[in-house]
Amino acid sequence: MEPIFTYGEITLTLMEIIGLITLVLLTVLLTLLATRRSARLLQGHLQDMNRQQTELQGRLSQFAEDAAHRETKMRESLDQRLDSVSERVGKSIVDTQERNSQNLKALHERLALIDRAQKNIETLSGEVSGLQSLLSNKQARGAFGEKQMQDLITDYLPPKSYTFQATLSNQKRVDALIHMPGDQGDVAIDSKFPLESWRRLTDAENTLDEVAAQRDFARDVQKHIKDIADRYLIFGETHDVAMMFLPSEAVYAELHTNFPKVIEDGFKRKVMIVSPTTFMATLHTMRAVMKDAAMREQAHIIQKEVGLMAKDVSLLDDRVAKLQQHFNQSSEDIRKIRISTDKITKRADKIDALEDNIEQAPTTNITDFRKPERKAGS
Repeated sequence: MEPIFTYGEITLTLMEIIGLITLVLLTVLLTLLATRRSARLLQGHLQDMNRQQTELQGRLSQFAEDAAHRETKMRESLDQRLDSVSERVGKSIVDTQERNSQNLKALHERLALIDRAQKNIETLSGEVSGLQSLLSNKQARGAFGEKQMQDLITDYLPPKSYTFQATLSNQKRVDALIHMPGDQGDVAIDSKFPLESWRRLTDAENTLDEVAAQRDFARDVQKHIKDIADRYLIFGETHDVAMMFLPSEAVYAELHTNFPKVIEDGFKRKVMIVSPTTFMATLHTMRAVMKDAAMREQAHIIQKEVGLMAKDVSLLDDRVAKLQQHFNQSSEDIRKIRISTDKITKRADKIDALEDNIEQAPTTNITDFRKPERKAGS
């Protein structure tokens, strides 16, 4: 065939030109087909990525809702526990303030009492002189001793356990009669105050008159002992021992120090000499005897109450044990809450890191799969 195209040394026939055109058309067609296939593959990848991203966003939203719900419940529980703790702490602070206020009030009252006592000390010397004038009168002195004895009995014994100025079957009146339980009889107590003879004894100390003063003092006391024994010791009515109350510790000490025979005479006649201090100890013993007798009479009631009290103590112990369990459970709940809080915080950090990776991933993939630019002349 004759060439129909000549360019320099290149000559092309019609068939060659047709073949060349066909080859170019085939090349273009194959290129178009490859481009469409790549576009379909890229579109499929993008759809898969969009679907995965949508699923991931849904899961993240659900997880965020669950985390918010748990956080709300945890916050409510913490608020309730904190309110309870705050209430207990506030109540404890209020109680402490009330106790401090009461203590301060009591302290102020005591300071006021001390101030009043200091003022009373200033007038004590005048009262002492008045007491001396009172004791100089025998009748007034007897009333003073009797009043002191009555005050001690009133302070240490129950009201129904004694009688003042009681009249016995022999028509003798005793200063006080203490009613002992059972068939022990009533204890007769008489107040005596041999002040004149004791003053003569103290004034005659280390002088020639001391022996006579000692003899007079011993005689006066022995006379009082004999009178008490004769008047107030009645078989079957009173106790077998009576008491002579001396309202002066100094006179009592003088007797026990320098007059043992007088004390022995009192024991023989069954008359016990007591001072205010020893009388208080004796009253304590009497009160214990009365209390013991009353307890024996009420033994069945006491046993019943003790049994009920034992049940109450057992119930109290159970409640204390339950309260201890509640405290232990509260401590364990707070520890678990702290563990859950730490886990939630760590998971939130992981979610933040995952969101950052998701935001960066689509951009990088799209750039990698972007359609290449065609060169000029292709």
